[in-house]
Amino acid sequence: MTQWIPASPCGPECLPPRDKRAEVGLPRVVLRLGRTAGLLLVGCVLVLALSPLRTAWRDRALAVWFRMLLRALGIGLLLGERIPPGGALVVSNHVSWLDIVALQALCPMRMLAKVEVRSWPVLGALAGRVGTVYIERDRLSVLPDAVRTIAEELRAGAVIGAFPEGTTWCGRASGRFRPAVFQAAIDAGARMQPVALRFRTAAGLPTTAAAFLGDATLVDSVLAVARMRDLVVELVVLPELVGTDRRELARRAQHAISATTGSVLGHESLPQQRAAPGIAA
Repeated sequence: MTQWIPASPCGPECLPPRDKRAEVGLPRVVLRLGRTAGLLLVGCVLVLALSPLRTAWRDRALAVWFRMLLRALGIGLLLGERIPPGGALVVSNHVSWLDIVALQALCPMRMLAKVEVRSWPVLGALAGRVGTVYIERDRLSVLPDAVRTIAEELRAGAVIGAFPEGTTWCGRASGRFRPAVFQAAIDAGARMQPVALRFRTAAGLPTTAAAFLGDATLVDSVLAVARMRDLVVELVVLPELVGTDRRELARRAQHAISATTGSVLGHESLPQQRAAPGIAA
C-alpha cells in the first residue's frame, strides 16, 4: 500500500544556497509576518461573513483577499488569461503551499488536499471553511469514494483544484500526473483546465527557492518565503483538455504544463548546472 503514496525525490539539495543579498532585512520580515498573521485572522472572519452573499460576490472578495495575502508576504503575482466561469477541474503542478494561495487568487475554488492540512495552524481551519476536499493518500481503498465525491461536486457546478502529482516537487523537476481526478471530471462531464505555475525572480529567472520539500515544516517554509526578495509567482492558463481516457488526459496535462514551466520529468534526469546566487540552476 505504501508504494501507492506519491513520493518526490526533491529535497534540500534542490534549493538554492541561502544568499543574504537575495533576502530582505529582519524588520521587513517581521512586518511581512505581522501583516500575514493579521490577514489570516481577518480571513477566518471574512469566510463566515461572506457565507450569506451571492457566489459571484463571495468569490470576488476571496480572490482579492488571497491576492492581499501574497502581497503581505512580498510576493508578486502575474496572471494571464482567466479561467472561464462555470464548474471545472483545474489541475496544476505542485511546488509549494503557495500554489494554493496563487490558484485561489486566480479563481476561488475547492482544493483537494491531504488530510494533514487539517492540522496546519490557522491555515487548516481556513481551508476547511472554504470547502477543501481532503484525501487520505495512504489508503488506496478510499480512492473510488474520493473520485465519486469529486464528480458530485463537479456536477453541482463547483470549481475543483487538484495537484495530480500528489506531492510537491522543486519546479525544475516534476512528477507523473495521477489519472484519478481526471476520471472524476470524465464521469461528471466537466471541463478540464490545466494551469502552469512557476516561481521567478523579479528579473524573470526561474527559482526553486519557494519549494516546500523534504522534512521542512510549514513554519520553516513560511519564514523562508518571508525572507525572499522580489519573488514572483506566475500562473498560465492553458487550453482546455478534451477526451475520455483518464491516463491520456493525465499525460497531456503533464506534458502541457511541463512544456510551459520548463521542468523535466523525474529528478534523476536533471542536468547538472551551476546555480547563480539565490537562483536555482
